[in-house]
Amino acid sequence: MGSTVLSLRIDSELLDRLKSHAAKRGMSVQDYVVRTLIREDFDERFKTAVEETEKFYGTPEAPRETATT
Repeated sequence: MGSTVLSLRIDSELLDRLKSHAAKRGMSVQDYVVRTLIREDFDERFKTAVEETEKFYGTPEAPRETATT
């Protein structure tokens, strides 16, 4: 897999927060941002897969409560 350069312009407050989050995890800002983007992409793909599965199989019914007296 190859890599490509992505250049971002962000304000200093955001960069400071990113540095702080990355430092807490012992990561560089670059690694922190890339991992965050990967996680977000995975979440989106997973959500789409669930929605497609529900369309194909139908939405599962909620369990019905039974009355006990």
